[in-house]
Amino acid sequence: MSLKKGQMLPKFSLKDQNGNLFSSESIRTKQPIVIFFYPKNFTPGCVKEVCSFRDNYQDFTDAGAVVIGISGDSEGSHKKFETRFDLPFTLLADTEAKVRKLFGVKSSFLGLLPGRETFVFDRSGKLFFRFQSLNAQPHIDMALEQLQLQIEK
Repeated sequence: MSLKKGQMLPKFSLKDQNGNLFSSESIRTKQPIVIFFYPKNFTPGCVKEVCSFRDNYQDFTDAGAVVIGISGDSEGSHKKFETRFDLPFTLLADTEAKVRKLFGVKSSFLGLLPGRETFVFDRSGKLFFRFQSLNAQPHIDMALEQLQLQIEK
């Protein structure tokens, strides 16, 4: 399956960096949602991406959005990552790549690495923007731009 514009946020549950079970149902129609999939904790590109989301976090919250990062790392790895880089948002452990597959996030580098992709859902839970790039920085810029467009509507 590959999520397309206008489709609803899928139902899923994963453990967060604190070992708590997170359900997409808990945020589904409350506010805009930014979900970014990244390859691996503590790798240079991923550190750059999560720190950019951290550094721009106030802009996301000012737009009313919740930000969630997802990778295949364990809850314990996510906790260390959160602590090391002082991350203010939820990190989810998709250790079996089930949610990655549910969203249709493709692998990169000839299938050797999990892909880097960002999804932005509106207040009703519908996908209105999807962006894929190995380059980390455009994910933050594009997500903020799309959130601003939604606010202006």
